[in-house]
Amino acid sequence: MAVPKKRTSRSKKKIRNHIWKSKIDQIASKAFSLARSILTGRSKSFYYIVTNQRNYEPIKKD
Repeated sequence: MAVPKKRTSRSKKKIRNHIWKSKIDQIASKAFSLARSILTGRSKSFYYIVTNQRNYEPIKKD
């Protein structure tokens, strides 16, 4: 017969949530660092297509 599980304590829930959020912070900081290096032109390990900036025209919304 199925028995309901015991309730998870608040401290365990907070610890798990903190670990989850810290992983997100690490991923976000790596992504921001990569974007910053691409914009400044210092990226050596990431290959991307460079478009001609002078012929770029933004889309106008009417």
